[in-house]
Amino acid sequence: MATLIAPLNHSPLEDAEAIRKAVKGWGTDEKALITILGHRNATQRQQIRDTYYELFQEDLIKRLESELSGDFERGMYRWMAEPSERYAILANVALRHADKNYDVVVEIACALSPEELFIVRRAYHIRYHHSLEEDVAANTCGPLRQLLVGLVSSYRYGGNEINGKLAQCEADILHEAIKDKNSSKDEEVIRILTTRSKIQLIATFNRYKDDHGIAITKKLSDEGSDDFHKAMDIAIRCIQDHKKYYEKVLRNAMKGAGTNEEALTRVIVTRAEKDLNEIKEIYYKRNSVHLEHSVAKETSGDYKKFLLTLLGKED
Repeated sequence: MATLIAPLNHSPLEDAEAIRKAVKGWGTDEKALITILGHRNATQRQQIRDTYYELFQEDLIKRLESELSGDFERGMYRWMAEPSERYAILANVALRHADKNYDVVVEIACALSPEELFIVRRAYHIRYHHSLEEDVAANTCGPLRQLLVGLVSSYRYGGNEINGKLAQCEADILHEAIKDKNSSKDEEVIRILTTRSKIQLIATFNRYKDDHGIAITKKLSDEGSDDFHKAMDIAIRCIQDHKKYYEKVLRNAMKGAGTNEEALTRVIVTRAEKDLNEIKEIYYKRNSVHLEHSVAKETSGDYKKFLLTLLGKED
């Protein structure tokens, strides 16, 4: 369930005019921007963008970029982008960063549905004039490259059929590969993780736990330390239960000294219209504190107000 609180009916014309008033002249009325845009769904935000351009011959997103700054600006920029374009931006930023954030690429490839991933790949191609697979390949090497290219280019079967014998066989393959860090099994691991349906993979991961007495992600945490094994771990977590995965991302983003605003923003902005309410419930069960309280403690100013609005709680 979404946390976003949006009206059933709104006037794109009135919203566009109110936003123009908020950004015109000296200073910016950030509160007005949050009140309007933080309470509009993707379709409504696109209507506002289109209407704003028709009225003022100006790209609203570019105007917001020039008016805002810091974490608030980055959050609002990603919120205003079309969902598929947003994921394309996140993937591109992750690959262009000096310290490549392969986690984001795996997350996008494995948490989204096959149809959603296909649309993201198309959006990436339109925005950057080359493919996501091309950029992933250019920024990786070895087994990690094979795994990531396979994940972002896959179009998994979405049916409910499960092959029990196959699950047992492939659970054993994964066990042997992880247990001895057996690089000769890397191609088999990549084949399994990039081609099987999610429901078949979940059956394989369950069989792994039944046969070997330990969750495959726990075994990877114990044994894996390189980028390839870390990518495997994230892929498996996202396929098994992406909501639990996102809870972990949020928890780690606010754990210890400092806050990972990039990760915090990414999860809240991408899940606010989908299943952030369920992620909030998991967070509370895991940490005995409400996600809104943690976010309020770790952030400040307009950035804090914006995130809390998307979480369904006004500051």
